[in-house]
Amino acid sequence: FFHLKESGGTKISSAYRLCLDIVERDHPVSEWNIYAFHFSDGDNWSGGDTQECLDLLAARLLPAVNLFAYGQVKSAYGSGQFKGDLDRRFPDRDELVTVDIADRDGILPAIRSFLGRGR
Repeated sequence: FFHLKESGGTKISSAYRLCLDIVERDHPVSEWNIYAFHFSDGDNWSGGDTQECLDLLAARLLPAVNLFAYGQVKSAYGSGQFKGDLDRRFPDRDELVTVDIADRDGILPAIRSFLGRGR
């Protein structure tokens, strides 16, 4: 993902809803440890969708997971806004870890950071 340049309308909430559907349908939290990973350049289609994502996380996704890991890849094309939105909304949630990833060499340290947290 460090070499692709795409444009279009990312709607993060669609992925979050799909994740919730899969967890609720196939992996009940009473029987599974759930670890969700999201990597992005931080762009989202609209503030309305970002608010929907934050609400889905607060009400349904974070209560269901052992860990939700968000890695934001530095991009000349992305706004990088979403990590800030997560950090502001959820400053003290143990099951949420956010990391900035500057380049390819930052991937492994980011994953290590993710796996060192959670419940």
